[in-house]
Amino acid sequence: MKLGTKRLSAFDLVIAVGGLALVLLAAQNLGSALAALRGEGAWGTFTAHRVECVQHPGHEQCTWLGEFRAGGQVRPEVAFYGADREAFVPGQTSRAFDTGRRGHVYGPGGSNEWIMVALLLVAGLGLAARPVIRLRRGTARTAETAGAPRAPGD
Repeated sequence: MKLGTKRLSAFDLVIAVGGLALVLLAAQNLGSALAALRGEGAWGTFTAHRVECVQHPGHEQCTWLGEFRAGGQVRPEVAFYGADREAFVPGQTSRAFDTGRRGHVYGPGGSNEWIMVALLLVAGLGLAARPVIRLRRGTARTAETAGAPRAPGD
């Protein structure tokens, strides 16, 4: 192999594309996740209408749907992030804020979504950088091999 001729495999390219997809996914949600962490957004009132639950083996995931009002703005059929089955009864209201995320509003405690977004971002950057790191290591090894003295008879 000649110096600097290390090539990427199809696997490396798939890993890099997957990493870039994770970075894009994280970047799309970063703004609203940070706003939810800091409690930034339009404050208003969430009125619970109904709860929808999904059963998983050994686990139940529930979401309260209702109406969010802030000033003159009304958002029907919006989910209250992080509310379980016992969080509300139909018609009950709670303070909430809207970060602009489609379909969700947040309670006064905000959200820890930023943790998952940060993990996706780090994983995506790591996967996207993997082929570049492999190329650099392969080129460095090739350079070391090219400069190494040959044994007699080679």
